[in-house]
Amino acid sequence: MSSTDTISPSIKLGNQKLTVGAVKDFDIGEITYVPSTGARKAFEVPLVQATEESLKGYGHIVEDPDTFKIEITQWPAQGWRPIDPHSGDQGGITEGIFEFWWKGDTLYARNNAVGDSYLFAWSQFPEEASTTSEAAKPRERALVWRANYHPDGGQLFFPTNGQSFVVPLALPGDDITPDKFVAFRADGGKGLYIHPNIWHGAVIPIDDEGRLIDKQGRVHARVSVDFVKEFGGYLSVPLHPVGST
Repeated sequence: MSSTDTISPSIKLGNQKLTVGAVKDFDIGEITYVPSTGARKAFEVPLVQATEESLKGYGHIVEDPDTFKIEITQWPAQGWRPIDPHSGDQGGITEGIFEFWWKGDTLYARNNAVGDSYLFAWSQFPEEASTTSEAAKPRERALVWRANYHPDGGQLFFPTNGQSFVVPLALPGDDITPDKFVAFRADGGKGLYIHPNIWHGAVIPIDDEGRLIDKQGRVHARVSVDFVKEFGGYLSVPLHPVGST
């Protein structure tokens, strides 16, 4: 991107460097996806506590990331001949620290397991969102502009310091719509695992920063939905505790 590239009239990319806590200099011009903006609609997502019961069909609660097995999906056959046994699923997993941080009203992230950087969400509509060290208002929600799923394998998120986080999830199917998402909040130092093909939006830290162990398939295929382009709005993910308003 050049120094004149923008993601909306009010969000300049350029060669701006962001330094946040322990996170190294972050070049916003290197984000993997340029966010879609300009919408003024928010799709409210219901919030539930992440438990083994509530996650049925989506994944599991993780107590120990070191022993948790990551599912790897075998490469699909292209015709009537099947994939040979013991092949098509040998790419293995990759792991690293997934760093998330709020800069004012704007949520950035870097996934060191796959080497990608992101602008994931805002707590205000992006045209009013602050990118300074202080949020313009207390953060009550995260406006998420996209989600994706991984057909090649599952994914694990586990907080390194017991941080609470929220992630919007939806069950498999390419005919996805915003109303199919549910936000799961993980507290008490627990992690979360999602099966292959589970739609997931941004992992959203409740605190200003979050560092999570990330484990996922090394192939790292992504299938995405852009809520702004396809539905004219953002997922609105609550940041309050479950049961409070």
